[in-house]
Amino acid sequence: MARENSCCCPSLSLSRDSARFCLLFLLIAIYMLAGAAVFSSLERPAELLAHRLWERRLKDFSQGYNITVEDLKSLLSHYEEARTAGIRAEKGRALWDIPGAFYFVGTVVSTIGFGVSAPSTLPGKILLVLYGLVGCSATILFFNLFLVRVRALLTLLLSWCHGRRARNSGPDVSTGGGTRPEAWKPSVYLVAVILFAAALLVACGAASLYSAMEGWTFIESLYFCFVAFSTVGFGDFVSGQRAQHQNIPVYQVANCLVMLFGVCCTYSLFSALSLIIKRGLNWMLSTLAPVRGNVCCYKSQLRTLSKCCTSEPQLTYPCCSEENTLQSQQVPALVFSSHTMV
Repeated sequence: MARENSCCCPSLSLSRDSARFCLLFLLIAIYMLAGAAVFSSLERPAELLAHRLWERRLKDFSQGYNITVEDLKSLLSHYEEARTAGIRAEKGRALWDIPGAFYFVGTVVSTIGFGVSAPSTLPGKILLVLYGLVGCSATILFFNLFLVRVRALLTLLLSWCHGRRARNSGPDVSTGGGTRPEAWKPSVYLVAVILFAAALLVACGAASLYSAMEGWTFIESLYFCFVAFSTVGFGDFVSGQRAQHQNIPVYQVANCLVMLFGVCCTYSLFSALSLIIKRGLNWMLSTLAPVRGNVCCYKSQLRTLSKCCTSEPQLTYPCCSEENTLQSQQVPALVFSSHTMV
């Protein structure tokens, strides 16, 4: 069928990988547009309200302390520059001591990038490019190796459970009537469900820890866990940045370990979900293949009919249906002989 469809529409023929790539690009674009519309409708009113509130506060502060709004905005712009160096309105822990720098490089190599700390010197910025190039590559390799071991462990456990259940069900089920049982592999859907449960369990445990140590609500802590573990890293919530956290080394170590384990679990879940999405794309392509074939054959019929009416001896592309075969036989002898030679 693929060969016949390519004969009908040679200019539209695409490999399966290319078609899947184009379809995925289209679906991602639609998904992003839909997400933009939803989040804009949810967050835009709050943004406008915050702007109005901020302008009113600036005006009230300038009038109350006899300061012009321009001078006040200039001071605020200098403060925004100072935030890069770690200056905060509320005192926090040091950003560039050894624990703070270790936390920073952890956000770099894990590609989280909260944005709380960033190098302000030129040598630091240059070093960050080279350091991140090697560190991010090594961390991605570590995530892939972790994923391979998770899959092997899940396959081993699920195969053992399946074999035990089959043996308990009787010889007909486990061995197929005495023959050697075939190798059983868990489906990607079952693996995805298990990984989702594991990632959710880790996120809930981490959220309980952050809720107690950071003073966030459980929902805010769970939101932070997804943003951090998925390596999105907005930076609106960042763990371990309070001044008292500097004197709790156990929490600092636990925070780093929870981050690493959470990112590994979420990365494994994303990999399983990507396989499910790939299967969905293959199903969509298989569903659309007959439609595309009918369109190609219809275009070929119109092209053949047009060539027969004009009696122009040109090369034709017969389609797979019997009706097109009969029509191609009614083409003049010159056309048929030309097609046969080709």
